[in-house]
Amino acid sequence: MNMQVVIEIKDLTKDYEVGFVRKRKVRALDGLSLTVNQGEIFGFLGANGAGKTTTLKLLMRLIFPTVGTARILDRDIADVSMHARIGYLPENPYFYDYLTPLEFLNFCGEIFGIPNPRRTDRAKELLTSVGLIEARWKTQLRKFSKGMLQRVGLAQALINDPEIVFLDEPMSGLDPIGRREVRDLIAALKQNGKTVFMCSHILSDIEVLCDRVAILKGGRLAHVGALDDLRQQSTGQNLIEVVVSGTDAATLQSHFSSKDQFKVNSTPTGLRIGLFDEKDVDAVIAALRKANGTLVSVQPVRQSLEHLFMAN
Repeated sequence: MNMQVVIEIKDLTKDYEVGFVRKRKVRALDGLSLTVNQGEIFGFLGANGAGKTTTLKLLMRLIFPTVGTARILDRDIADVSMHARIGYLPENPYFYDYLTPLEFLNFCGEIFGIPNPRRTDRAKELLTSVGLIEARWKTQLRKFSKGMLQRVGLAQALINDPEIVFLDEPMSGLDPIGRREVRDLIAALKQNGKTVFMCSHILSDIEVLCDRVAILKGGRLAHVGALDDLRQQSTGQNLIEVVVSGTDAATLQSHFSSKDQFKVNSTPTGLRIGLFDEKDVDAVIAALRKANGTLVSVQPVRQSLEHLFMAN
């Protein structure tokens, strides 16, 4: 099935000048090329300083590239009219302190030309969807916590019903309940046909939400692909998790034949045996029967997103 590309980045590079007397250039982003398809949630990962926020600022035209191009919704990022069709939540949003959430969202809606009373209805709808209780709608933003401001920021990114939403650390400052609510909201955006480009350090959220991910390292693209494909980069080892009653690791190992050299590790939930060949499962089960053990599960060990993220 052909997928429509809605974000296209080619050789995007950004150099910064640092120093005062002896100036030198530091490359924050180095030749980034990738595409994002319509209707997918795309995860953009990287350690601090990897170039994630620089990429988003380039796409939003807040800074300008040294080399390379990018297109959003088949328009060059220099085309300002395209911004009416996208939403953006920066990593550390700052709003005028003395506005209330309703006033702020009304202001944002007016910028996009949304007429009243639809503008006010839209603001109330979004504040409800991001989990901000109605009692806070008329409280000045200066009295909000970081997590509450993050909710308001997410609402403003959606005020114009955008086709693509760019989110830079959308879970920042949220408690577990807030993270779950925002996760559900992002998943709902996909169900409604929206495209989400999301930067996050919280790998568990990326694994739950994203269809594809890209990993930046030192300003360069290290990995990109479907999440399931990246997860299936196996360590080459299968794991058998066993729970043994009335015996221990030494007893279990004593029932293995001389050719079976399996490593048995004790854990609070039982014994784990690492195998390199699934044919060895039969040998382990036979030993378990002799040791009066109980087989809990047999499952492949796949490289997690965290291992891929941390790999050199």
